[in-house]
Amino acid sequence: MISKKPSKQRKILFTLPHHRRVKVMEAMLSKDLAEDLGVKKLPIRKGDNVIVISGEFKGSEGAVTKIDRKNYTIQVKELSIEKADGAEYNVPIHYSNVVITKIEKDKWRSKIIERRAGKGG
Repeated sequence: MISKKPSKQRKILFTLPHHRRVKVMEAMLSKDLAEDLGVKKLPIRKGDNVIVISGEFKGSEGAVTKIDRKNYTIQVKELSIEKADGAEYNVPIHYSNVVITKIEKDKWRSKIIERRAGKGG
């Protein structure tokens, strides 16, 4: 970050353009996956399997169904609560509270992995 002041850091984070939030919303990879790919973290994408490492749903695992870059949250398919009227509600989870356990690989993601692995991680 540019400044040490928390208020300025928050301002920078919440005024970032949408296309730069992709880079910010990265999650750590599980140890096994990180060793296989040679990188420590990757941007979260729809279809990735994640495990929650912090919060009320700690230890829960599932596939990412939605990414909300405006609020810096993700929704996991298996994490939902029942509302008072009986409707199911997918709980938003902050991206920093998850670890990616399995990725959906395509040609763009393969290029990212090759580029980052070449730098040494």
